[in-house]
Amino acid sequence: MKIVFMGTPDFAVPVLEALLKEHQVVAVYTRAPKESGRGKKVNKTPVHLIAEQHNIPVFTPKSLKTDDEISRIKSFGADVAIVAAYGLLLPQAVLDAFPKGCINVHASLLPRWRGAAPIQRSIQFGDTKSGISIMKMALALDAGDVLSQKSITISHDMTGGDLHDALAQIGAGLLIDTLRNLDALSPVKQEESLVTYAEKLNKAECLLDFNSDARVLINKIRAFSPYPATYFTYLGERFKIYKASVVPGQGKPGEILSDGNTLIIAVQNSEALKIEKIQREGKQLMNISDLLRGFTFSKGDIVNS
Repeated sequence: MKIVFMGTPDFAVPVLEALLKEHQVVAVYTRAPKESGRGKKVNKTPVHLIAEQHNIPVFTPKSLKTDDEISRIKSFGADVAIVAAYGLLLPQAVLDAFPKGCINVHASLLPRWRGAAPIQRSIQFGDTKSGISIMKMALALDAGDVLSQKSITISHDMTGGDLHDALAQIGAGLLIDTLRNLDALSPVKQEESLVTYAEKLNKAECLLDFNSDARVLINKIRAFSPYPATYFTYLGERFKIYKASVVPGQGKPGEILSDGNTLIIAVQNSEALKIEKIQREGKQLMNISDLLRGFTFSKGDIVNS
C-alpha cells in the first residue's frame, strides 16, 4: 500500500522501519526540528532522521488544518495514513483524505489510558498489564474503533523506559499483521464506561512527596524512569531518582535515616525508600554507593525542606 506516515519520537521509529519493508511510504510528517544550545544546533526528530536515510520527503507543518496542507496530503494519493505518537491533531478533512482511513498505533489497551502519556500512567497507577492498540482514528482523542490489540505483562521492576521499548517493538509487528488482514477485520467500538485518560506529564509532579505511601512512590519512580525522572531536593540541589526499593524505617516523611554507604529516606507507615540509582545536578546517573564516596547526606536531615 501507499502510505503517509506521521510520527515523531523514538517510539515511532520501529513502526516506520517495519512499514518500509512491506509498503511504499510516500511521505513522512513529523514535528519540526528544535534548536538547542548556544550554537542553536538543529535537532531533527528520530522519525525525521530515518525518513532522510530512506530519501522519503519530510514535512513539518505546525498545523494540518490549512487548506494548502490538506491539499498536499491528498496529492500523495496514499491508501492510508499511519500515525504513531505524532503530536498534532488530525482534522476531519485529513481523516477523510485516505480511502482506508487513518490508523493509529497507541501504547495502551484502549479504552484504558487514552491520551498523551499511557506508558508512564499505566506503571504509575499500578497496572499489571499494558499493550498496543491498533485503532482506526476518529476526531475525538483516541476514541476510534479498535482493529487489533496485543497485551504485555508489567513486571514489578519494569520502568517506563523498559515498557516503552517493549511496546515500540510490539506495535511495529502488530501493525504489519493488521495491515495484512485489514480488509477482513471488524473494528470494535470502545466501551466508553471503561475510559481513563493519561494526562500529559508535567515537571511539577516529578517532585517526590515523601508524605505518601511507599508503593505509590516506587511506582512513580519506575514510571518516570528514565524520563522525565522523579527527584527530591537537598541543600538546594536537585537529585533525580531512577531506582529505589521499599525497606522498613521509622521517621518523619522525608527524614534521612541512613548514615554511611546507603541512602534511606522515611515515608509513611513505618516504611522508607532505599535509593539505588541517583543523578546529582550536572553529573552522570550512578549507583548510590558511587555518589556517597564524595557526597554526604546527614542523618536526621529532611529532604525537600
